[in-house]
Amino acid sequence: MPAKVVVIGSLNMDLVTRAPRLPRGGETLIGQSFTTVSGGKGANQAVAAARLGAEVSMVGCVGTDAYGQELRGALLAEQIDCQAVSIVDGASGVALIVVDDNSQNAIVIVAGANGALTAEVIDRFDAVLQAADVIICQLEVPDATVGHALKRGRALGKTVILNPAPASRPLPADWYAAIDYLIPNESEASALSGLSVDSLETAETAATRLIGMGAGKVIITLGAQGSLFANGTGFEHFPAPTVKAVDTTAAGDTFVGGFAAALASGKTEAEAIRFGQVAAALSVTRAGAQPSIPNLSEVQAFKTP
Repeated sequence: MPAKVVVIGSLNMDLVTRAPRLPRGGETLIGQSFTTVSGGKGANQAVAAARLGAEVSMVGCVGTDAYGQELRGALLAEQIDCQAVSIVDGASGVALIVVDDNSQNAIVIVAGANGALTAEVIDRFDAVLQAADVIICQLEVPDATVGHALKRGRALGKTVILNPAPASRPLPADWYAAIDYLIPNESEASALSGLSVDSLETAETAATRLIGMGAGKVIITLGAQGSLFANGTGFEHFPAPTVKAVDTTAAGDTFVGGFAAALASGKTEAEAIRFGQVAAALSVTRAGAQPSIPNLSEVQAFKTP
């Protein structure tokens, strides 16, 4: 049977423009292109897990606008179970994304229908959670909903992953005990730990603090520097595959979805991390969020140049 992954989180329509560089405050730049692409951290991670071998269910909310239909349709096209994707009155979530010539991005999110994903909605689809091997959450839906989902996943004995994105402050202290794998990037690890994370050494210090707060295991993604895994007894650094980056949008989501799919299928933690890294590396060689996410055969065929 395929590994079963449930993703609880956001669905956003990404409004993406490319510009020579990111604008400064008060500045207007001339953009090079504009596209609309299905995204949202939750939906991206669901698509990644599905393309990379898992059987996936999505729990989230979209609006009654045209974006909502497109977002739900994009998941259905990936054979993702959408019985728990509710349609609510109003606008769907959107993300305004600027990508510069160095493939770096800046993002502003408007929650829209994602704000309607409540604990009551989670409870309504509890059977979906019960069928999962792995449950993934992020932070683009209300905090109370995330906390409830994490604790329900723990009560059900599932493997629980939290990608704390976007993070600007420490997590509620009572969340940590429900988290098997906490997967922040450098800036998120800084926000959660209160420590500056800008190197492998500082990542180790931050990971140690996060485990001290109660997280089971921590994986800090470090972009071109790879990933750091910490389990409370030691560290392991996983160098990143070498590729030419075009657009880093959804790279972190691809890693999380790939890691979850691999872990749920029975791979070891190290194998799952390397699998997620290859998937993320392939994603940055392409533009867009969901369109950039590779499939299983591409990851299996990847060879470092």
